[in-house]
Amino acid sequence: MSARRVMGIETEYGVSAPGDPAANAMLLSSQVVNAYAAPLGSRAGRARWDYEDEAPLRDARGWELARSDADPSQLTDVVDDPGLANVILSNGARLYVDHAHPEYSSPEVTTPRAAVLWDKAGEAVMLAASRRIAETPGLGPVNLYKNNTDNKGVSYGTHENYLMRRETPFADIVRHLTPFFVSRQVVCGAGRVGTGQDGSGKGFQLSQRADFFEVEVGLETTLKRPIINTRDEPHASADRFRRLHVIIGDANMCEVATFLKVGTTALVLELIEERAFTRDLSVERPVNALHAVSHDPTLRTRVSLRDGTTATAVQLQWMFYEQAAKFVEDRYGADADADTVEVLRRWESVLTRLESDPTSLARELDWVAKLRLLEGFRQRESLDWGAARLQAIDFQWADVRPEKGLYQRLVARGQVDRIVTDEEIAAAVHEPPEDTRAYFRGRCLAQYGEHVAAASWDSVIFDVPGRGALQRVPTLDPNRGTKEHVGALLDRCRTAADLVDALAAR
Repeated sequence: MSARRVMGIETEYGVSAPGDPAANAMLLSSQVVNAYAAPLGSRAGRARWDYEDEAPLRDARGWELARSDADPSQLTDVVDDPGLANVILSNGARLYVDHAHPEYSSPEVTTPRAAVLWDKAGEAVMLAASRRIAETPGLGPVNLYKNNTDNKGVSYGTHENYLMRRETPFADIVRHLTPFFVSRQVVCGAGRVGTGQDGSGKGFQLSQRADFFEVEVGLETTLKRPIINTRDEPHASADRFRRLHVIIGDANMCEVATFLKVGTTALVLELIEERAFTRDLSVERPVNALHAVSHDPTLRTRVSLRDGTTATAVQLQWMFYEQAAKFVEDRYGADADADTVEVLRRWESVLTRLESDPTSLARELDWVAKLRLLEGFRQRESLDWGAARLQAIDFQWADVRPEKGLYQRLVARGQVDRIVTDEEIAAAVHEPPEDTRAYFRGRCLAQYGEHVAAASWDSVIFDVPGRGALQRVPTLDPNRGTKEHVGALLDRCRTAADLVDALAAR
């Protein structure tokens, strides 16, 4: 069992124009993507996104929704992006406009630490874009927030993706992941001022996203949001792989929270694949339980399990931890890989302190750090939870600008724990991971960008001078196309034609 598997994080950023609350969000988002892409020139300006193998309406439960029955927001395979609103980056990531938000979709990685690193690279990309907009004559400033709601009834997503074995029964995924996601927010909730979808309810809750989920299982992502999303779009060999599309997570600023969000989920997925659960932890009325847990920062709320018992969310997380730790010990013992050992160590440490003194986690978890800041301000200013100034602080927490963002100020003061360094983040903005197919994609964009006509998660398409047709190179196995597999090949192929010929000769 391991916390290592192919994974990635997609984040839609909140966008606003200071002094112009009626500004068109789609236009602002396009400005963000354009501003970042402009200095890249031919390396990014020509390649479009390859939608050929996308199937957003295919359901993991065994059917495909008719396009005539789908909400327009579900049709993510359209090709008429406005302007230059879709850029493939040299680090293997995708930067584009999605539902009126600029979205950074990280490259595929294989460890929780790498997931943190390339997620943080996305923050750096967004910061650079906002800086370039501010320097562009004729454009007003655009502010970007790594959060999940405008507190006026709109939510935007932070999605996780995990590669799974196709043969794993989807019913098993639903059974075991549902209680895990209901309880996971005590570790990786981003914290939110207000309750209800419009944030009008007074109080502080653990999660930015919880109140926007309405059903247990479903295909949608922007309406009737389900705890378990059923989109069956593997972006890989469909007979071998499933891409589990997780839409219930929050946008985390704290690196430890992101590390645990993806690391613990990867461990639970391994338990599911190995059919190693010794206890069914299914909860009654999981949507109600999700909301109730989020609304209680004291962590005392108990949810009813279908076996007739009750447990707090922290206790539920302990049950998942104990099964994962026992399986790792029984299967690997001292030979467990370092990533898995680190996830288990941090998971145990966080759960222990959530039970004894949650405030001690202000260096590691978003909701704890944010609550501490808010409580201090509330006490100084004698404010109740309905004060608009508290919601302003909530937004300021997630501002990507180091001079404005409250999280960024804590980083500058050394008041949060780090997983990665600033130097590593700066490199990850431009360099792809070396151990997934993102390496091939990113290197191709960097070396042959003017001759890359299109690309996607599972393809790179070349327009080679003198060739009558486009040359499509499939990348259906996320574990291939790595530096080990193609590094030497890319080093010796000076042109796109050289690379296409070399691949054809293999």
